[in-house]
Amino acid sequence: MDGKKIIELKQERATLTASIRAIMTEFDNKEMEGAKKDELVKNESRFDEINNLIIKEEKQLERERITGENLNDDDETKDKGRIDEAQASFRDYITTGSKNAFEVYNALQQDNPTQAGYLVPPEKFVNDLIKELDNNLFIRQKAKVLPVLKGAQSLGYPTRTARMTAAVWGTEIAAPTADTTLAFGKREFKPNPATAEILISKTLIRNAPGVEGIVLGEMAWIFGELLETAYMTGSGSGQPLGLFTASADGISTSRDVSTGNTASEIKFDGLIEAKYSIKDQYQRNCEWIFNRLAIKQLAKLKDSEGQYIWQASVVLGTPDMLLGKPVNSSEYAPAVFETGLYVGLYGDLKNYWICDSLTMEMQVLMELFARTNQISYMARLETDGAAIMPEAFARIKLG
Repeated sequence: MDGKKIIELKQERATLTASIRAIMTEFDNKEMEGAKKDELVKNESRFDEINNLIIKEEKQLERERITGENLNDDDETKDKGRIDEAQASFRDYITTGSKNAFEVYNALQQDNPTQAGYLVPPEKFVNDLIKELDNNLFIRQKAKVLPVLKGAQSLGYPTRTARMTAAVWGTEIAAPTADTTLAFGKREFKPNPATAEILISKTLIRNAPGVEGIVLGEMAWIFGELLETAYMTGSGSGQPLGLFTASADGISTSRDVSTGNTASEIKFDGLIEAKYSIKDQYQRNCEWIFNRLAIKQLAKLKDSEGQYIWQASVVLGTPDMLLGKPVNSSEYAPAVFETGLYVGLYGDLKNYWICDSLTMEMQVLMELFARTNQISYMARLETDGAAIMPEAFARIKLG
């Protein structure tokens, strides 16, 4: 087996990992149906099979490398295998920008010519970066993140756009009345590209240990800010469709609740109206989203008996509660308190879906800024997001 085949196996292993995680997330805290159990067992079995095969083949390639036997001189099929080696090579690439710094360069590229395109970072670096993004963005922790899209430009899901009207009582020999209202449509996720670039002094790179950590942290911060904003207030045109953006493709204005609020303040009655505008089947997983300025208002609200309705957490790591439900604070939720504007949201965030096509690619430009003693690091990701079940959400609006 050559290095190219091992790369294909690793890609299949990554796809299986994402599928297993998606099933586990979908049935978190609830009974898993039989078909999904069978699919999970099948995926886990295939993962173990592939993983064992990869380990076996990489050990053999390492033996052949040491003894100098059966080496393939074609750079497109070379593979040094282990993540630690790839991580060291990627660190060399970030530090020096030299494509000759490691032999696995071509193996790590994805759908790009040898002389151009973006370098796909080693698996360890990519996983660390996505983990840091998730820590900064609570929406990605709460929402349903679909497996990485491969082999297509978009991802379509069938959706019911209208229910059947009703069943009717009849007689023993009466013909049934055909329903004409049931209708289906399609919800499409088309990941949008986002890019960022960092310039770092060559002097800093030479003197600072762990330069990959510097690039990691800065890229995580800037992409985190971009994604958080889009998942909250994105227009849906060339970017994700935000929770606070009224749209027929996400949460329509029919889910806006302003009753009980004034033109400048959120009121206790308004919160009750919002909470109970959502059906019981969604209530179990519902949570609030507010900007900290809205939370400052809410923390002062009292019920009819003069008791504060805000329940501050007394346990480290647990959220504050409002009307018995957790509160999420986001700097990117709306915070302008004027007539008719959105100031909060209540809903089941599992019904906000995120579809990634490309988790992260990076490119190093050594020469472009050489005259200013800098190196350019460019990164790119592709993602989309939208609410898929409007009735699972209530947007809080001022009167």
